[in-house]
Amino acid sequence: MNSPSEQKTAVLLLGCPQVPVQTGIALYLISALRKRGVRPTVAGNRAARLLVEVSDPDRHYVGEVMDIDRYVGELAEKKRDFDYNFAFIHNDAGITYAATVQALSEGAMVVLVYGEHYEEVAAEIEFPCEKILAKAVHNPLPLKKKIDEVLNWVVSNL
Repeated sequence: MNSPSEQKTAVLLLGCPQVPVQTGIALYLISALRKRGVRPTVAGNRAARLLVEVSDPDRHYVGEVMDIDRYVGELAEKKRDFDYNFAFIHNDAGITYAATVQALSEGAMVVLVYGEHYEEVAAEIEFPCEKILAKAVHNPLPLKKKIDEVLNWVVSNL
């Protein structure tokens, strides 16, 4: 994590990109964080990383991209941490990654829960975090609207 005088940092935790909105919302969140002075990094599985990298080939939005398991390892070894952790969740695996990172990180945890069964998935989250919830599968606008409603508060207060 950075000192208060340094630029804030965030990591976006991306799992299986099975739900179509994930990549588009990740790019939107990266842009929104940059506009608020936060330097984002993407940590994801191979498929999620490739979708983000192919979607922004000139790296207008995407900066550093890393393997999600490497990030968890560096976090466990206290080699790396971020001010904000944004976990994209649509299934149990996403909850597991987010819970692990929440337990290891000193940064704020914000989960974005989406997909057809977002309410049931969100009900399984038992660790402290801020939740952004929306039924978003193919249409990213419900999740984008929720991000727009809370992101200034998240960046200012967490």
